[in-house]
Amino acid sequence: MGLVKEFKEFAMRGNVVDLAVGVIIGGAFGKIVASFVNDVLMPPIGVLLGGVDFKEYKATLVTATADAPAVTLNYGMFIQNVIDFIIIAFVIFMFIKSINSAKKKEIPAPASPPAPSNEEVLLTQIRDLLKEKK
Repeated sequence: MGLVKEFKEFAMRGNVVDLAVGVIIGGAFGKIVASFVNDVLMPPIGVLLGGVDFKEYKATLVTATADAPAVTLNYGMFIQNVIDFIIIAFVIFMFIKSINSAKKKEIPAPASPPAPSNEEVLLTQIRDLLKEKK
């Protein structure tokens, strides 16, 4: 029974729940950005590059036989994934930057006045002593 209670306390901590929500939202956001890259950005880039589709670039290491398919090195897919990563990272960077700039900037609390120096303390004591003598 102690293990179940301990697990429940662990699972219900705020940071674990926040992390789970972040992962779920991040996965959904990743799909949106991946679709944006694959369906909106890459077709015009491919047209500008003369109809190039990076996914089709590959090097055949072993040709296909009747018994086995060809063994290929799909370096075009790697290039496509690198481009996807760069674009997705940039989009996420811009998204986070816009969120941070939209947040209300906190007004710093006014700084407390510095403590008086030893000379000021001594002068204050002398002043108070002189007032008492009058």
